[in-house]
Amino acid sequence: MKLNSNQIQEIIPHRYPFLLVDAIDDMEPGVFARGRKCVTANEMQFLGHFPQEHVMPGVMIIEALAQVGAIAILSEPAFKGQIAYFGGIKNARFKHKVVPGDVLELEVTMIKRKGPIGVGEAVARVNGVVVTTAELTFAIGKA
Repeated sequence: MKLNSNQIQEIIPHRYPFLLVDAIDDMEPGVFARGRKCVTANEMQFLGHFPQEHVMPGVMIIEALAQVGAIAILSEPAFKGQIAYFGGIKNARFKHKVVPGDVLELEVTMIKRKGPIGVGEAVARVNGVVVTTAELTFAIGKA
């Protein structure tokens, strides 16, 4: 299943400047999602991070991964119209810089679920090379 930016906005509440997923390239609702973010120099964070060398903040890479995970879980009919909140971030690792011109390949696979709480294994890549990994915990709540 593929989703464009308009379809993504039907699932998660994020909007400019905080919508960090441009497209979903593959997904199985409730199981996994693979998406992408095209990083450009025109993004707000590069005004201050860093003016002399644009580097995408690690927390924004984690947020982009979380949004992909939220799309996967909120695509389940039982969770339609709800919000996936952060419950925790474990073992986040940043292995390479992400800069304008990079295309972040974002993948989240659900590894644990109990009711409205779950954990996703998250990996971000650029050109197939791992740049960030983390274990993300989410809690689903009413919008």
